Amino acid sequence: MLFDLRGKGRRRTVKIVYGGLALLLGLGLVAFGIGGATSGGLVDAIGGGGGSDTSIYSDQVKALTKKVTADPKDEASWAALTKAQVQQASIIGYDQATQTFTAAGKAELEKGAASWQRYLALNPKKPDDRVASLMVNAYGPGGLSEPVKAAAALKVVIEGRGPSAALYSQLAVLSYLAGDKRESEIAEQRALELTPADERKLVAAQLATQRTQIDSAKAQAAQEQAQGTPGLGG
Repeated sequence: MLFDLRGKGRRRTVKIVYGGLALLLGLGLVAFGIGGATSGGLVDAIGGGGGSDTSIYSDQVKALTKKVTADPKDEASWAALTKAQVQQASIIGYDQATQTFTAAGKAELEKGAASWQRYLALNPKKPDDRVASLMVNAYGPGGLSEPVKAAAALKVVIEGRGPSAALYSQLAVLSYLAGDKRESEIAEQRALELTPADERKLVAAQLATQRTQIDSAKAQAAQEQAQGTPGLGG
C-alpha cells in the first residue's frame, strides 16, 4: 500500500508523490491550499500564537481533555482540543527542513485526529473550518498520510469559507491521490468554473501534471514492492 510508510523505500516514494502538491503550480497555496489570504493552515498550526513554549498547548490539552471527559457532547471543546493537539504536535515534532512530522509529532497528530472524529460524530451544524484546515495538514503528506480524510477535511473548509478555484483545485488533487477519480473530475470542473476563462487551460494543465506525478509515483511504489526492495517489508 502506497501510504504504509514503515519502509524507507515507501517513505521515499510518498515524498515523490507529494513533492509538488503544496505549491500546486502557482495557485498561491500554502500547505495544501489553506494558506495565502486565508488562515488556518500549517503556518497557523506551527505559529499558533504560542511560539516554541510547549507548555501552552500541553496545558490547553489537559484542560480541554477534562472538559470533554466531563461533557462528551461539548462540540466547542472537542474542536478546541483537536486544535490544541495538532498545534502541540507541530511544536514538539515538526521538522521544518523536511516538512514532515517526527514520530513524536505523528503520535500527537493521532490524538488530534481521534478528537476531530469525535467532534464530527456530534454532527455540528457548522463544523469549524479553521480546525478543518489544520486537519487537512495533519492528514497530509508529512503527517498521517491519509488523503481520503484530508480530502474530507478540505470539503469542510470549502463549506465554511465558500468555494474558490484554489480550494477546488486542491480537492481535485487530493481526491485523485486518494484514488477517487470521479470526485477529482467533479472538483476540477468546479475549479475551472471558478477560474477566469483565459486561465482555465493553464489550471487544467497544472492539474493534469499533478495527476501524472501521482500516477508515476504509485507505479514506482508498485514496482519497488514487486521487486522486494529492501526496507519495504512489513
